[in-house]
Amino acid sequence: MALRRVLTLPGLSSSGPQHWQSLWEARYGCVRVEQEDWEHPNKSSWLKRLEHALDLETEPVVLAAHSLGCALVAHAAKRGVLAGKVAGALLVAPADVDDLEHTPEVTRSFAPLPVKPLGVAATVVASRDDPFMAFERAAFFADRWQARFVDAGSKGHINAESQLGDWPEGYELLFELCRK
Repeated sequence: MALRRVLTLPGLSSSGPQHWQSLWEARYGCVRVEQEDWEHPNKSSWLKRLEHALDLETEPVVLAAHSLGCALVAHAAKRGVLAGKVAGALLVAPADVDDLEHTPEVTRSFAPLPVKPLGVAATVVASRDDPFMAFERAAFFADRWQARFVDAGSKGHINAESQLGDWPEGYELLFELCRK
């Protein structure tokens, strides 16, 4: 692909070796934004890591975020961190950090989930049976973020447990953002 550099933003516990983000990193050269503590996420710390990674880039990048990584993108947009540094964002299976019943307590520093436009080209991909974000709620956030909304069908949390391999359908969505 090489049209734009892609930074991956995993969620809680990072992404294991069979997760599509890890496979994209190995196959396509995407680069993970590493966090200090994947098990105890802190919004302020994660934002600093993302901002630092973006500051190192010489050209605007595309972000490929999963779960809590999507909340990170929304908060970064709210703070103006993405402006001029990010050309697009693929937001896959966003975690509903406001939902006390279905989302782990450890993610609460990311609540409330911002609802302002991201200011970059974006695509939200949601599954109809995601345990961490109701499908209709994902559509609501996509609308508020002014992002394209893609129905992934029933694929759980769109992670390694979904057995997607390197998830070619998702990579095509990423490629579209890289071309813009």
